[in-house]
Amino acid sequence: MSTQNRVERRRVTVLDLPEMKARGERIAVLTAYDYLFARVVDQAGTDVILVGDSLAHVVLGLDSTLSITLDDMIYHARAVRRGVERALVVVDMPFLTYQVSVEEAVRNAGRVMKESGVGAVKLEGGSPRAAATVEALTQAGIPVMGHLGFTPQSVNALGGNRVQGRDPEGRGRLLEEAHRLQQAGAFSIVLELVPGDLATEISRSLRIPTIGIGAGVGCDGQVLVLQDMLGLNRDFQPRFLRRFAELGDAAESAVREYVRAVREGEYPGDEHTFD
Repeated sequence: MSTQNRVERRRVTVLDLPEMKARGERIAVLTAYDYLFARVVDQAGTDVILVGDSLAHVVLGLDSTLSITLDDMIYHARAVRRGVERALVVVDMPFLTYQVSVEEAVRNAGRVMKESGVGAVKLEGGSPRAAATVEALTQAGIPVMGHLGFTPQSVNALGGNRVQGRDPEGRGRLLEEAHRLQQAGAFSIVLELVPGDLATEISRSLRIPTIGIGAGVGCDGQVLVLQDMLGLNRDFQPRFLRRFAELGDAAESAVREYVRAVREGEYPGDEHTFD
């Protein structure tokens, strides 16, 4: 293997992301929930792989992320970690595994790190209490990615999937929360469903990178759910989503062809049969 290839496959760390922001390099983030897709996403050059609690929707078929357990996240994180050589792997902390107390948050996040071997965890919210949790985790040696704007674990309190920060009070609150998380030690912040001009303002005011989803081009990087951008989740079509493939249609077509071939006795053929 050449020196250049060895450098390209060096594992991405939490220290690399602020450096990428400083150099003006965009950060590519995708979700993954299993070994095979993690290999594909990693080998394609993605910088960060998020084992998101969105697996509740796209893998487990649940109505919300609130019922995902810590054991669920660790199980999928371990599978993803086995498929990754280069990307930084970040795991969502599930609902009520970090909100009850700082001590419980440290214990649960520490368990995620120990049992899955990933590089960081992600928490939602930017209140003073959330920032105190981020600070405690970072002091314990657990890197933290923040998450502001629409925070899915607070979907009931927010009244649904709504864009956040459209009014002056909301804008000021999100700016304040972003700086609070940076001060607490977060190495990056996801901005979800935030007006583009506000996301740009937040991004320019921070030293750490922002990762947008439904927050416009002014963020330092972008994240999408893998199944959404591949067109596998065909019923989900929000404004911010760009489908880079239509694998849902392709997969259904392939399965229909398989069913036809089996029923007509065309498969397996002689070439698929052992002597």
